[in-house]
Amino acid sequence: MQKKNILFLIPFILYIGLLSVMPQMEPDEARYSLISSAMNQSGNYVTPHIKNTIYLEKPPLVSWITAVLFRMFGENDFSARLFAALCAWGCILLAYFMGRHFRDEKTGLYAAMLLTVSVFPFILGRINILDTPLTFFVCLSIWLGYLALQKQKKYLFYLFYFTCALGFLTKGVIGVVFPFGILIIWLIWTGKWRQIWKLFSPIGILLFLIVVCPWLIMAQKENHDFLWFFFVREHFLRFTTKMHGKTEPFYFYLPILVGGLIPWLFYLIKAWKNKYISESLFRRDENKLLIVWFLLIFIFYTVSSSKLATYIAPVFLPLALFAGCIFKKYEEEMPVEQNTRQVIICRLAIIFQSLIFFIILMLPPIFKKYSDAEKGLVIMVSDRWWLYIVIPVIVLLLLTFLPDLIYKKFKRGWFFSIYVLCAILLGSMLFPLNDFLAPYRSAEVTKEAIARYVPPDRDLYQYKVNFYGIDFYNKIRTPIVEDFGELSEGIAKMPEKERKHYFLSAEEFFKLCQEKKDIYCITQHKEKLRQIMQRFPETKVFWDNKAFYLLHITN
Repeated sequence: MQKKNILFLIPFILYIGLLSVMPQMEPDEARYSLISSAMNQSGNYVTPHIKNTIYLEKPPLVSWITAVLFRMFGENDFSARLFAALCAWGCILLAYFMGRHFRDEKTGLYAAMLLTVSVFPFILGRINILDTPLTFFVCLSIWLGYLALQKQKKYLFYLFYFTCALGFLTKGVIGVVFPFGILIIWLIWTGKWRQIWKLFSPIGILLFLIVVCPWLIMAQKENHDFLWFFFVREHFLRFTTKMHGKTEPFYFYLPILVGGLIPWLFYLIKAWKNKYISESLFRRDENKLLIVWFLLIFIFYTVSSSKLATYIAPVFLPLALFAGCIFKKYEEEMPVEQNTRQVIICRLAIIFQSLIFFIILMLPPIFKKYSDAEKGLVIMVSDRWWLYIVIPVIVLLLLTFLPDLIYKKFKRGWFFSIYVLCAILLGSMLFPLNDFLAPYRSAEVTKEAIARYVPPDRDLYQYKVNFYGIDFYNKIRTPIVEDFGELSEGIAKMPEKERKHYFLSAEEFFKLCQEKKDIYCITQHKEKLRQIMQRFPETKVFWDNKAFYLLHITN
């Protein structure tokens, strides 16, 4: 087993080499790309803007870095996702170094391998959103804080505060709360509470303030209500109220945790031995650190009124470390005579997993036959679908027997074969996933049609939809009809003339169509198309793919 393959080659292929397989999905990826693009165009790197509206919900660090990557590599899907991918790779390397420090190099490698091929970190590490960078900075902060307390080196405390500052500039106060909270609770649990004061370094605090305060001060100077909006509305109220939508059930994150560890999770049934717990996975204090790490984040978001699947990302690193230790112990002590009942349960679980994946891969072409655009049920997969799923289907079959067969023949390679097969499965699944999602979840599909049919000097209105990717991919600014959503706060601060031109109610839009008699428009779903056609029967559909409709409204 070559360390470079585990830590570099396979993660490079999965997280960097395949970044451009899928276009950016709406709304999150395209939103953050549009913010970074606007920064480069306007030269304003203090107040993020989207569609020329002020957008202060999140700090700008990721947007700054993406803006730099846009200048280096151009504004495309690869450069938009590159920083998130590098942060995911950073978490993989961090799992290696932590496992090596806690026990030995092989444990670190196993933990890194498991994190690499866990489906949740894999998906999140390929999306241009803030959660993977936040996860990296939070995990790195916890690790540096732990090392600083263990080694009592001043430079480690300073690095701890610096990475906390980067976490703050990524997604706000949570980037500081988690590292300090986890380390303080861990110190209390391990009976080292007298060391808590050592976490509070005057120079570290000064370094933190030097990093974060310039942006806070400049943002407040440019926006008089920034501090209230950012700290009260986007932190306190988001956590304690339902201002951002309905509250998810308390068990919301449990299926995400289980599903996020496939496709290797069910092999843990075979590797699990009760004696591993009695012997301690790691040393006692290290186990307590990882347990606090997992539980604080999990409980914090479970009780929060605002729940999104991506929030839970930082808990996967400690889970990978625990699982890496279990797999390593099992493979080193793999018995000739194994527990028959445990082996059967494991085999059935893996077969069940492969069967579920197989059924999922078979369903889109079947559902395509029953698509009904009139009812908003649109399933679009290409004729290449069967070609795309050949490799995933073969790998799913191999996962059920090949690792055991390899070990039986060579007395080694059981875990490494699981790792390679899981990596191939995740990488190959991107192609059918793109074929399934891109036609209606990414505005990139409309790019060529817009360039062909809409004159460069004409506005393209989005009717009751707001796809940021239309603006990003076509380098235009589209007026929005009714679907304002998260832009409402920024719209209210715009000059009246600009607001009335770019953000219209449905009636204002129809009145404009009546007056101008020549409007270009794009919308999604048959119902919205019907609304326009009822008012203006002579409307011409330039292009559609049964999800998007590019229109020329005349009367």
